[in-house]
Amino acid sequence: MAVNACFNHNYRRKFTVGASHLDPFMAAAKTNSISSLFKAIRATTDAGNRFRSRLPVTIHRLSSGLSKRKAAVLGEAVASDDDHLILPDQDFSQQAHIPSFQKVILSPSFSLSTDSSTLYRFQYQEMYKRSIEDPSGFWSDMASEFYWKKKWDHQVCSENLDIRKGNINIEVGNHISFIHMQHYRIHNQLMGFSQWFKGGVTNICYNCLDRNIESGNGEKIAIHWEGNEPGVDDSLTYNQLLDRVCQLANYLKQNGVKKGDSVIIYLPMLMELPISMLACARIGAVHSVVFAGFSAESLEQRIIDCKPKIVITCNAVKRGSKIINLKDIVDSALSESSQNGVCVGLCLTSANESAMKREATKWIKERDVWWQDDVPKYSTKCDVEWVDGEDPLFLLYTSGSTGKPKGVLHTTAGYMIYTAATFKYAFDYKQSDIYWCTADCGWITGHSYVAYGPLLNGATVVVYEGVPNYPDPGRCWDIVDKYKVTIFYTAPTLVRSLMRDGDEYVTRYSRKSLRVLGSVGEPINPSAWRWFFNVVGDSRCPISDTWWQTETGGFMITPLPGAWPQKPGSATFPFFGVQPVIVDEKGKEMKGECSGYLCVKTSWPGAFRTLFGDHERYETTYFSAFPGYYFSGDGCRRDKDGYYWLTGRVDDVINVSGHRIGTAEVESALVSHPKCAEAAVVGVEHEVKGQCIYAFVTPVEGVAYSEDLKKSLVLSVRTNIGAFAAPDKIHWAPGLPKTRSGKIMRRILRKIASRQLDELGDTSTLADPNVVDQLIALADS
Repeated sequence: MAVNACFNHNYRRKFTVGASHLDPFMAAAKTNSISSLFKAIRATTDAGNRFRSRLPVTIHRLSSGLSKRKAAVLGEAVASDDDHLILPDQDFSQQAHIPSFQKVILSPSFSLSTDSSTLYRFQYQEMYKRSIEDPSGFWSDMASEFYWKKKWDHQVCSENLDIRKGNINIEVGNHISFIHMQHYRIHNQLMGFSQWFKGGVTNICYNCLDRNIESGNGEKIAIHWEGNEPGVDDSLTYNQLLDRVCQLANYLKQNGVKKGDSVIIYLPMLMELPISMLACARIGAVHSVVFAGFSAESLEQRIIDCKPKIVITCNAVKRGSKIINLKDIVDSALSESSQNGVCVGLCLTSANESAMKREATKWIKERDVWWQDDVPKYSTKCDVEWVDGEDPLFLLYTSGSTGKPKGVLHTTAGYMIYTAATFKYAFDYKQSDIYWCTADCGWITGHSYVAYGPLLNGATVVVYEGVPNYPDPGRCWDIVDKYKVTIFYTAPTLVRSLMRDGDEYVTRYSRKSLRVLGSVGEPINPSAWRWFFNVVGDSRCPISDTWWQTETGGFMITPLPGAWPQKPGSATFPFFGVQPVIVDEKGKEMKGECSGYLCVKTSWPGAFRTLFGDHERYETTYFSAFPGYYFSGDGCRRDKDGYYWLTGRVDDVINVSGHRIGTAEVESALVSHPKCAEAAVVGVEHEVKGQCIYAFVTPVEGVAYSEDLKKSLVLSVRTNIGAFAAPDKIHWAPGLPKTRSGKIMRRILRKIASRQLDELGDTSTLADPNVVDQLIALADS
């Protein structure tokens, strides 16, 4: 189909044979070349107004915007402008699931509109429009790719997000043993603001494993496992993974675990962790993975709350050079929970002998069982427990402002379809890809995008036991080259940490296999985005900068690789079926360019259904602040082009003399300084201003602490934001307190900044607890 098809008939008449040969759009039409069309857009940008009279309105508006933003194309280095547009690479886009305009523009039915973004987002807009106007049809089509023992009821989704209209409730699974009331403190219904695929009968383990094997992928590698120490590795095909899952599933059934019973999994990133999750799902048990770094007290809280039949753990784990005795932590938690009336009669323990020998492991003979001694004895065939679409799949405890963990409950079918779809489209996943997400399965990212989302798509997944900078900061790229990783998904904190260590640890490795990068966990500041893009991705890999939450189950706002231009630091546009809105303090929706509170207007399949045992808290936390909406708790800005920019938690907003200042904005200004590797900002009380800005700053490697640097950092904030946002205090930080997943523990930073050192609380989940002592020692420097 000729490129001429991209122009409407009014403009085609202008492109006659006698037209100026200097007109780049004429050249594109004459050469019938997609690449010429790209060159025309870039040439028009460079030439300013020369060809403006010849352009359709959409291209005119696009070129005007690009002229101001100094547009780049994938494959060209990104400049320092935070409002920079990165155009999709045409070769990538031609192969993408959601192509940009150069693929769809050749359709005979294509018609240019007056909306400049249509040029880029035509196919996305068509799919997005259908997902909003016909969610039942859209998600039914997605669901049809999976196996259903029985199809869902006629109504795919029902919802109520408005607390003014009654309880935010839903009947979840009439026939599930999760409603064993001796185990759970809930009503005779589990409640949530929506239900999806009610009445449908399926099983997520079957769809992850059996379905892929039946389609001929049994000998495809499902998991590449990389140990903490270089050279220690293993792998499982889909056939082998199913065998291991069935053995554990049979073991659990033999030991009294039934459909609806809960199982706590306290494991590091060993093969046994996803195996345990899938085994629970296969028999309809509800797994609750607890990050193997939480203290005994934190584990005890979760045991008491969900009352598991079994706890699955290992004796120890080695992270970097540090050995953590997990079995001791479990022993302590089980002892304390039994004194509080919750007795767990079985602790299945995997022997991780690279970290600790069996004989060195403390043992309670009546309760403890070695995985390696018992589980392999069981059959590799295990019947599937078919479950209702609204039956619970897992509980995942997340932090709460009151200190009590919130038990986020996800159900089966909606979560299954949503994680599969978001994984496929947000990473442009292809069957040849090798995928690595650095997150731990103790967090929602590990559930959705290490285990379920990838395996539902038949992917090959890398699972890494260790820490990303062991034995040196080049370990990530060594793993990328070893397994030929094509999709790499990680946290901005890791990006900034590796950025601080220097480019040489990256550039010594090839990384040629990489084609898509991803970011998760918090807004990524533009300077880190650019380093990730330019250095790690060689200016050729699109970045899926995803925004979502434990509660959402999957991506909500995310780029789709190849579908439209990116802006460093922006999550860009909503995923299919998601209707984000920005509201003011009164809950009024704002249109166009604005800043405010990020809410979601309607339900989506991956949404959580309740907070376990505390539905009142569920309604109060997420639906009371702005009735009629799900309130994310995040601030957000929408720019004039419709791109969404997450500004951080609204409880991370600092009120300085009446100015409401987002911590993420100040952190981004600090990190834009060439000598700042990382920064974290908190608010502390001030007798005059109400609050003042307190900044923890990590300089780049080799840069000394100095008063001149402090002044320069403050000036950077004044220049980028304004004098009102200048930090009152710069606190030098050799490192920041982070969980192993990379999340900065701002609660700890607030206590240090306020000198409330006796209220630091639990620091056991930190990747390096020694950082806290170092920060305290530098408090007055």
